[in-house]
Amino acid sequence: MPQNKQQSSVKDGASNWRNWLLAAMLLAGLVLAVLHWGDVKKFAALLAQARPVWLGVAALLQLGTYFGLSVQWWLALRSGRSKRPIAKLFRLALAKYFADQVIPTAGVSGNVVLVDRLVRLGVTRGTAVAALLLQVIAYYGSYALGALIVLIVLWWKSRMSVLLGGAVLLFLIVSAGIPALILWFHRRGWEKLPRWLSKWSKARGFFKLIGEAPAGLIRNPKLIASMTLLNGLVFLADAATMQACIHALGVHAPLSAGYIAFMMASIAVILGPVPMGLGSFEAVSIAMLRLFGVPFEAALSATLLFRGFTLWMPLLPGGLLLRRELKPARTS
Repeated sequence: MPQNKQQSSVKDGASNWRNWLLAAMLLAGLVLAVLHWGDVKKFAALLAQARPVWLGVAALLQLGTYFGLSVQWWLALRSGRSKRPIAKLFRLALAKYFADQVIPTAGVSGNVVLVDRLVRLGVTRGTAVAALLLQVIAYYGSYALGALIVLIVLWWKSRMSVLLGGAVLLFLIVSAGIPALILWFHRRGWEKLPRWLSKWSKARGFFKLIGEAPAGLIRNPKLIASMTLLNGLVFLADAATMQACIHALGVHAPLSAGYIAFMMASIAVILGPVPMGLGSFEAVSIAMLRLFGVPFEAALSATLLFRGFTLWMPLLPGGLLLRRELKPARTS
């Protein structure tokens, strides 16, 4: 009897933290929508004026980005002998997106949701952590490759400058360093961390999390290469979305325009201190589109359309799916 009470107490505690997390995220989502309601209205107005075919293309491309993310998790879980249906992982990808956007803590909130939900789906915690870390490695690995292409295109199109080249090179250091640090810390173990670093509770908790991932899974070169390739396709879909937004306004631009605008604006978001990149993304995107000959009004409208598809439009389904994912499991 006491054991049953203890189990019930543990379940109630897990249910309570999920309820609090859900309430905090939904409240943050409401505040976000209120604070940026003007951007949402501008997006709606642009939708009414743009060409429907290209809007449909942009929407399909964005659905493809979440599918690509869920396939990455599916590959990691399959390698860990914990394969789960793509449909469930697709819903989880949208829920994680909502968590990451409304509480921008470097992805921590979304990572909590991901690991917790995978464990509730029957995946071992070690495999769930490995799926998360592998996706982070693939994310930055593919970003590094994408940044190299940016340098090549800027040089080829004679658009290179010291500022642009310096920003891309700085980002290359960051994007190559993060996967390397994850793998290095995993091999070294948190117990062998420098004393000054191990005293920091947040760092210690993160390194312990890295240590939970099975070595045979997180160090699988073929799996890392496959996930990096998939994540590269996700970035291409995002860049193509930007290009579709330009065409939706009836403006013609070289294919490189959408790619450079998306990549450089994303780099500015990652290197900058602004949560969600609100403001910095738009400014850099517009500047890059102008650099490739897109008129200012079209560059502004295309960027707002893109942000609508990638930021505002997925928030509602993401919030609803997050509410569903964090619901306590029914017990008999």
